[in-house]
Amino acid sequence: MKEIIIETLYRIIKVPYQFMFKQTKSWNITIQDFLKLPEESLGFHYGCFLLKYNFNIQASLEEHDVFHVLTNTGITVKDEIDMQFYLLGNGKRSLFVFIVISTGLLFYPFEYKSFIRNYKKGKQAHRFYDLEFYKILSIPIQHIQQTFNIK
Repeated sequence: MKEIIIETLYRIIKVPYQFMFKQTKSWNITIQDFLKLPEESLGFHYGCFLLKYNFNIQASLEEHDVFHVLTNTGITVKDEIDMQFYLLGNGKRSLFVFIVISTGLLFYPFEYKSFIRNYKKGKQAHRFYDLEFYKILSIPIQHIQQTFNIK
């Protein structure tokens, strides 16, 4: 039940959040374009992620799913909260991060150890959350993960 509540809240805030805070330019690229990149590339893995979960590209929000790919994070509500703690540890400060973290603390009080563990992993990684991912889509994902100590 709590997952349904959280997912409903996400759907409600997504459009106003995107309108007010996400003024980044859309990548204007298709899933098929990602899949044409080298198999070891970030872009190819991103395309596979979108296909695996039957996702569409969300204009101006592309980097969110790149975070999932780079950190090898799933798509459950709990996974999303873990990833936002990881990003907080990496230095990302945004309204969305704080909303998700607050929701996680409220609805998942017995997962604090997991949240702290992911926060620490994010702190150990070199700052990557603000990279221009569009420009590095052709770089091998393992190279990016090793360079930025993303685990």
